Amino acid sequence: MDLFADMSPGTTEGEVSARAAALREEIARHDHAYYVLDAPTIPDAEYDRLFRALQAIEQAHPEVRSADSPTQRVGGKPLAQFPAVRHRIPMLSIRTETDTEASGAFVFDSRVRGALKLSDEDAPIEYAAELKFDGLAISLRYEDGVLVQAATRGDGETGEEVTSNVRTVKAIPLRLRGEAPAVLEIRGEVYMRRDDFERLNARQAEAGEKTFVNPRNAAAGSIRQLDPGIAARRPLSFFAYGLGDTGEWRPPATHAEVLDAIASFGLPVCAHRAVVQGPQGLAEFHARIGALRATLPFDIDGVVYKVNALALQ
Repeated sequence: MDLFADMSPGTTEGEVSARAAALREEIARHDHAYYVLDAPTIPDAEYDRLFRALQAIEQAHPEVRSADSPTQRVGGKPLAQFPAVRHRIPMLSIRTETDTEASGAFVFDSRVRGALKLSDEDAPIEYAAELKFDGLAISLRYEDGVLVQAATRGDGETGEEVTSNVRTVKAIPLRLRGEAPAVLEIRGEVYMRRDDFERLNARQAEAGEKTFVNPRNAAAGSIRQLDPGIAARRPLSFFAYGLGDTGEWRPPATHAEVLDAIASFGLPVCAHRAVVQGPQGLAEFHARIGALRATLPFDIDGVVYKVNALALQ
């Protein structure tokens, strides 16, 4: 199909709908390559041409416009306030460890083994180790593969609906890739890269507007703007790190496999993660990340250890 061919007066409704769907799919593919894989596939000018072609079709034929269209990322009127959202599955906090030496990993492992009633003779526990991102926790609800709601963590039980603002984050797909479950809630973190933060502050200063203290405040403040247009102008990123409500879909058996499944649906998952055995594996992961921390393009609060097997969790 020629995505740029002119629509003739005799073009059928089915042909218009098919052209719009093909453009949406093509743009989503390039968005995923650019914002998730960090591997652009076409020049910006060509991307803009695709986007304008879709805009023209949707303006001429509003009936083919859909909620997952990339043209709908920015829009909507400013809100008076954010509606409250009760999480179907609470967004629980994690226990913080203050011992940042290798001994902290051994104390953690000992406590977990005690909770699981394991003896010294039992095999080491398999853990999933990942980064603790310094941003704003968000829950994304997809129904039949389409993003229908985004909410902040709030107090863990109830958060604020920020769907219009989250839709502006191009790393977050409006439609999941592949065979998506009927219901899927993705938990993750909206954050701002350091280079994007510096460019944003430079623009703010040049315009005589308030600058931000750090990337976390900039990210959180952007998502909690009542005007989605302001959020759309902020360079936000996202990493997924877990699941909420999954309806009738049965997740994989381990946390590492859950992250792989999330990535297969088209969401960004951080590459700095590992499956390790026992406390020595945790301590080595912690040391590796400590050595890398200053070179990461985003801020972290530390690392996160999780028992890999969901049944044991």
